[in-house]
Amino acid sequence: MNGERGRGRYVMAIDQGTTSSRSILYDAAGQLVSIGQREHRQLYPAAGRVEHDAAEIRRHVAALVDRVIAKAGVATDQVVAIGIANQRETTVLWDRETGAPIGNAIVWQDTRTEDLVTRLARRPEAEEVVKRCGLPLLSYFAAPRIRWLLDRDERLRERAERGAVLFGTMDSWLIWNLTGGPRGGVHVTDVTNAGRTMLMNLGTLDWDDRLLDFFDIPRAMLPDIRSNAEVYGHTAAGIPIAAALGDQQAALFGQTCFAAGEAKCTYGTGSFLLTNTGTTPVRSTHGLLTTVAFRIGGEPARYALEGSMAATGTLVQWLRDRLGLIEDAPEIETLASTVEDNGGCYVVPAFSGLFAPRWRSEARGVIAGLTSYITKGHLARAVLEATAWQTREVVDAMNADTGYALAELRVDGGMTSNNLLMQQISDALGVPVERPLFSETVSLGAAYAAGLAVGLWPDMTGLRRNRRTASRWLPTMPEQRREREYRRWSRAADLTYNWNEPGEA
Repeated sequence: MNGERGRGRYVMAIDQGTTSSRSILYDAAGQLVSIGQREHRQLYPAAGRVEHDAAEIRRHVAALVDRVIAKAGVATDQVVAIGIANQRETTVLWDRETGAPIGNAIVWQDTRTEDLVTRLARRPEAEEVVKRCGLPLLSYFAAPRIRWLLDRDERLRERAERGAVLFGTMDSWLIWNLTGGPRGGVHVTDVTNAGRTMLMNLGTLDWDDRLLDFFDIPRAMLPDIRSNAEVYGHTAAGIPIAAALGDQQAALFGQTCFAAGEAKCTYGTGSFLLTNTGTTPVRSTHGLLTTVAFRIGGEPARYALEGSMAATGTLVQWLRDRLGLIEDAPEIETLASTVEDNGGCYVVPAFSGLFAPRWRSEARGVIAGLTSYITKGHLARAVLEATAWQTREVVDAMNADTGYALAELRVDGGMTSNNLLMQQISDALGVPVERPLFSETVSLGAAYAAGLAVGLWPDMTGLRRNRRTASRWLPTMPEQRREREYRRWSRAADLTYNWNEPGEA
């Protein structure tokens, strides 16, 4: 079988996601050669708490690396680099000497630090924190989780202060283990993941002493911050680990959104829209996150604005699992197509609050405009439209922050298989929507960055030539109707506010 593959060169992507880990092997043309996947457990020890077993994820990833190489029938020395894309903000602490995780990883969806964040937000320095890291003070990010863990155990804090306990997001945890763990593992992170901790200065791209003091987190436990494309270290088999990116930045890179103004949205359980803003960070005044898009080697960093939508695919799952209106998620397209419009019905899925650009944690979902005329087809159509209108809110905020209008939106993720939804998004935005031929944009972005680091691809211009479009949707909805429907949905979204009173869970 090795003879069949010849002596070609390959790059591996590890996509460590919220529900599973995948390993994917690509050839020098960016074509998928081999793939493996393992789900890991979702742990819910109490209301609002979401955890992962970091040791389980480590074992799965190590096994997948070997399995995918063997499945492809290539020699290990033909794999010239590994790139890692990972779920962001998920927080791991571990013992430097033994390599054992200290408790479970606290997942990005976890809300246990809300009370801590509320207390921190009252401090006079809070506004300066936002300016330095580019992020609003929310329980969504890693720094409050680190502080929460250290506050609960003085001995843990003492060990962290002398570097005996290490912190990392999943990229750091995997790189440290793949490069030797307790026997010389490299403790690093990349600018995109570091930028989601609230501890990195967005201008210097380094840990910021003022931010560390604000959150009371010792520098000794933090990894070194590196670019997204450089050799960090080698596996036991000698494969260079040469890239790491947060999953949404990896998707932006995989979609080849290399120029300012180019944007992508990944549609999954939640959805994440990022637009490249170039080499200067744009400070959002419209409810978006300012973040690092990518940095390749010693080149200047590129920045992005990000809008996160908490419930998109989750809403379809609710229609299936809680209401029983469909048996499988793809059926929603068929059901929604039985009617021509929503019948005046609008859905806002604020199951756990609203994310960008509203940021209302107390909001709860509503179905507005119900009449006896509404059928399950109308409800299904309104469920899909909810994702389109949430996207419109984020794009409007991005247009306002950047000063220029989005020209087209590149999309990826599981929901993009729904053609009706893609048309609805194009109609809501009034711009073309484009789906690539290769849907694995997160892993492809990690592979591209790793390949650039070791010279498999000479530059980013060549990567653009690999891109192929599978489908493209153009807006068909008249502008007057588009704006009327958006106004009505926005009024429904306003109704979600203040459902939880202070102190309520």
